[in-house]
Amino acid sequence: MDSQQHQSVLLNQAVEALSVKPDGRYLDGTFGRGGHSRLILSVLSPTGRLVAIDCDPEAIAVANELAQADGRLLVLAGGFEEQIERLVATGERFDGLLFDFGVSSPQIDQAKRGFSFQQDGPLDMRMNNGGGMTAAEWLNTAEVDDMKRVFWRYGEEKNATRIARKIAERRVEQPLETTFDLVEVVSAVNRRDKKHPATRVFQAIRIHINDELGQIERMLPKALDLLETGGRMVVISFHSLEDRLVKRFFRSMSQPPKVDRRMPVIPADAPKPKLKLLGKPVKAADHDDNIRARSAIMRVAEKR
Repeated sequence: MDSQQHQSVLLNQAVEALSVKPDGRYLDGTFGRGGHSRLILSVLSPTGRLVAIDCDPEAIAVANELAQADGRLLVLAGGFEEQIERLVATGERFDGLLFDFGVSSPQIDQAKRGFSFQQDGPLDMRMNNGGGMTAAEWLNTAEVDDMKRVFWRYGEEKNATRIARKIAERRVEQPLETTFDLVEVVSAVNRRDKKHPATRVFQAIRIHINDELGQIERMLPKALDLLETGGRMVVISFHSLEDRLVKRFFRSMSQPPKVDRRMPVIPADAPKPKLKLLGKPVKAADHDDNIRARSAIMRVAEKR
């Protein structure tokens, strides 16, 4: 059911960018509800293979159901950083890698997951709700300076200091337990805001709780080791902080290493760029009717 409700962002553009070979091996590093995976499988021949990764137990349940119906799919449960490390260690190689970062619509739409400021539910926000610190646990114990740093760094929240202090004051009287508890505190500070007053704070807490940017930054170099020569890496980001990491990595891997300018000739054995950038970034706003996807941007690179 969830798979029908969730609209995969840049679905056709992303799979087209992979340039899928029917007998190739591909990795969907963020399965979600399987929109991209299903389209990749539709292009693969009986000898093609697809590996899908996700840390969300509900996404894994959907993926396992698909794998039971299609033997070409292998499902790995866990964070993409952890699973990619394991794949690298076993010597796996792929003709294409796809990563679709961000929160899926089913996660947002389920109040019990705690991602939405528009529905009241437990203040959770964990991608993998089977373990780790919840948003409530962090908000009720974090130092004011730590909260301020997170709100500003990951949400670019201009009232980060005031909101952090308000949370600290509130939790002395009563701990924050639900999403609406947090919305109430933030709204008392952000009274005039074009967006929902809690948008940036919820984004910041979610990124922090799940170490989203850290995982991306550590994962990208490892993922490159999984690609065959000529294989493509397609990455969809949902906000500027994610896209900045991807852009920086792609750019650094597509440029020749710096050499001493005093050398008259670049040595023949000097390291070559590992990636070639393909096309310009593709913005979902130009291709997608899904309002939640309007900020998404896709970058594509090919391994040299």
